[in-house]
Amino acid sequence: MAFVSHTQHRADAPASVRCAVLTVSDTRTPDTDSGGSLLVALLEQHGHQVVGRGLVKDDPSAVQRWVQSQRARDEVDVIVTTGGTGIAPRDTTYDAIMKMLDTPIPGVGELFRMLSYQEIGPAAMLSRACAGVSQCRVVIVLPGSEPAVRLAMEKLVLPELGHMVREARRRT
Repeated sequence: MAFVSHTQHRADAPASVRCAVLTVSDTRTPDTDSGGSLLVALLEQHGHQVVGRGLVKDDPSAVQRWVQSQRARDEVDVIVTTGGTGIAPRDTTYDAIMKMLDTPIPGVGELFRMLSYQEIGPAAMLSRACAGVSQCRVVIVLPGSEPAVRLAMEKLVLPELGHMVREARRRT
């Protein structure tokens, strides 16, 4: 078997993927959803399509229902959520999503916290950002703050999004 580098994997990856964006918040509305709006803008600026967008309360069942509905759509490659990743009692996005993952991608959360530590110090350890694959869809769970969304997207997600989708599709 020939060795295939990550560079070759990236070259073989789709340049544009179809994404669904979910904001999880008890307080945000479509008009005040700055984290979700930033996600959409960054995805589109990098040539990706946003084919779904939602906003649900910090409720695990609501989060799971929305993710399930998007996961069932053939036109969705990636689901990105923002919000509900802290440790407060109402921050349940992490718990809801982790139950749905077939394969966690622990490096996303690990690297996010490392990068976040460089910006905000030890408070970074309170983030439960994570990612994984669920039914051949990439699922990425990010904090709700705009700086956190920007950091995760620019430093981690956008450079590898096509590669992540390529690998998730190989699971079929």
